[in-house]
Amino acid sequence: MEPLWREAAGETLREERHARGRTLSDVAERAGISVQYLSEVERGRKEPSSEVLSAVAGALGLRLAELTLRVSRRLDGPVCLAA
Repeated sequence: MEPLWREAAGETLREERHARGRTLSDVAERAGISVQYLSEVERGRKEPSSEVLSAVAGALGLRLAELTLRVSRRLDGPVCLAA
């Protein structure tokens, strides 16, 4: 099954946060959102607005365009088809 955009975006944000050694609370505070909401975004459970994505990306030192490119690359990978 093809992954959803929100799942790929969440995985990408989580990987970037971990790579930078940042905590959920630190990134959420800098982005102006709750820790719970950021956690749900990272787990692909929430469909964040472009404003939220921009704020979180910015809190991680990324431009929205760079985040979008990374998510697109992730989605362009192999597709697992269910039988």
